[in-house]
Amino acid sequence: MSAIEQTEAARPRGTRLPRRARRNQLLGAAQEVFVAQGYHSAAMDDIAERAGVSKPVLYQHFPGKLELYLALLDQHCEALLVSVRTALASTSDNKLRVAATMDAYFAYVQDEGGAFRLVFESDLTNEPAVRERVDRVSLQCAEAISEVIAEDTGLAKDESMLLAVGLGGVSQVVARYWLSSESPVPRDKAVALLTSLAWRGIAGFPLHPVDGQLSAEGH
Repeated sequence: MSAIEQTEAARPRGTRLPRRARRNQLLGAAQEVFVAQGYHSAAMDDIAERAGVSKPVLYQHFPGKLELYLALLDQHCEALLVSVRTALASTSDNKLRVAATMDAYFAYVQDEGGAFRLVFESDLTNEPAVRERVDRVSLQCAEAISEVIAEDTGLAKDESMLLAVGLGGVSQVVARYWLSSESPVPRDKAVALLTSLAWRGIAGFPLHPVDGQLSAEGH
């Protein structure tokens, strides 16, 4: 269940909820407000109103707006990392792995809650705690991709990491452009086009010898 769905499920006003359910409700309300208004324009009053609670209830769970924003950012950074790792583990076919990983980024930016904006388009990137989290999840995603590249190609760790950063970066930037430009290209077609581009490059690296196979093509 997404944060937005948790918010809707947790209403109406005045309902007494278990602490975890209330926290999820507040995070869902905060996501709606932060995505719509940005961090600087959002107010704790707006978030409390959206959640249908009083400000004291909100402050019982989060001592300030930054702490609330960081909790939400942690949640959605983790969601992206899980999506990428799940995509990489979904198949042993390397071309399908590339496609699944690309699609993980497209699915992430297409989520109707707009959580990707908190991660990739935050108006609070000058805040060290925010910057650290965004940089960390980008690095963690690249490390997950790098491990697969190194295992299958035999490339050195540093070389694999450069390729992984490139693949992750391209996926994220193109997915965001695809969404913001309201491209008429369907998501599956967009993913296929990007996969074709990436695969033509990555498939050029020999497969680390496994059962006599020497080419990444068709593995």
